Amino acid sequence: MPNRRALSLTPELVASCEREVADPGPAAGLVQLTDAEVSAKAEELDRECGDAPLWLFAYGSLIWKPDFEAVEAKRAVARGWHRSFCIELPRWRGSPDLPGQMMAIVRGGTCHGVAFRLPDENRVAQLYRMLNRESDYEGDLDNARWLNIDSAEGKVRALAFWAAPTKSFPFLKLSPEETAKRIARACGHLGSNAAYLYNTIVKLEEYGIHDRNLWQLQELVADEIRRQRDMNGAAVL
Repeated sequence: MPNRRALSLTPELVASCEREVADPGPAAGLVQLTDAEVSAKAEELDRECGDAPLWLFAYGSLIWKPDFEAVEAKRAVARGWHRSFCIELPRWRGSPDLPGQMMAIVRGGTCHGVAFRLPDENRVAQLYRMLNRESDYEGDLDNARWLNIDSAEGKVRALAFWAAPTKSFPFLKLSPEETAKRIARACGHLGSNAAYLYNTIVKLEEYGIHDRNLWQLQELVADEIRRQRDMNGAAVL
């Protein structure tokens, strides 16, 4: 990792947050997307891309856990957007009793991330895979949008997921301290919220991207895990 300081949130601390959690399933009131709706959105995005290369702007888990094929990757900047742990997770990396927080990008500031270029063939199938990963309920598809991003080679039009979240997962603004408490405790059937944060920071650093806000957050999360572990024993609850 190129950063001069070591992470406070160590693999050992992250491991202490892991536990088996059953999938609670969709929350009441949310309507699952149909396969036809996802397919239609994939075709719509493919048409919107036109003859240009299909670029995807990744700023979080898509960097370290992609569900697509890429033929090129490069650092890029989305200006006018910034990362925010603003989406409550009662599922996946959280539970109804101890919800976690997921990142989105919201208006304001600057977000350094990675632009991936997808192969020209099978674009609709690639988009379908990504939409299936990123969208579960009615309203989720609205959070896929095109952004103009900057790279070393100039401006690129790229697709981003969970930009300015709305509808099924509205914007939730918490202080860094409140966010850290949630991340330190939350775990779902896909793993802990702490692992989500840790993997994001590690992968960003591999690309030479140092996010000061995430760095501050991981320090708070590490402190919170230690505090909870001292109170409760080995497990963080």
